Amino acid sequence: GCYDIAYMRCIPNLIVSAPMNEMELRNLMYTAQLDEMQLPIVIRYPRGEGINADLQKDTMAQKYPFQKIQIGKGQKLKDGKDIAILSFGHPGNFAATAIRDVRTEGINPAHYDMRFVKPLDEELLHRVFKQFKTIITVEDAAIQGGFGSAIAEFMVDHSYTAKIIRLGIADEIVEHGEQKELYALCGIDANGILAKIQANVSTQTAKNNPKALVS
Repeated sequence: GCYDIAYMRCIPNLIVSAPMNEMELRNLMYTAQLDEMQLPIVIRYPRGEGINADLQKDTMAQKYPFQKIQIGKGQKLKDGKDIAILSFGHPGNFAATAIRDVRTEGINPAHYDMRFVKPLDEELLHRVFKQFKTIITVEDAAIQGGFGSAIAEFMVDHSYTAKIIRLGIADEIVEHGEQKELYALCGIDANGILAKIQANVSTQTAKNNPKALVS
């Protein structure tokens, strides 16, 4: 499961998606079986427990009916001004936690749940690169050739200039372990994302105002 984004997104006509939570998963599965779908779709989700209430209950099914998700469209979860976080799949929940924690320090990151690595939401990405000079990508897969690489390719193809920090699994074999341990080991848990936000916003602040960080 570490290498699938890299090898799947190079296959022509293949849609590659990853839900951030159970709600997105059920809606992606609903979308995948619609008659209008003409292309094969991959829905990537992690092992382990989810984060939401039991969606199998009748009351939940009535309260949250199935919704079609537009292929290749992400969503903005939060406005911000200091730095943008683009997440793909489950690690978006860790990013959301890190953003809540860092706001106590006066840092205000924007957050986008991309949902699709192929096709990318280019309309959304144009807005992001026009607004932000520092962007963090987060994925629970190999960095080489993965989601972060897709974002970097978009930047180059459209002649944008920005600092991109890619968080994911490094170019090394990851041993077996509990999910929580492995997320922390790879630096993609809430604490790892928080540290990257702090480091890069502090660096940016120092460049704009060298005296700002002097105690």
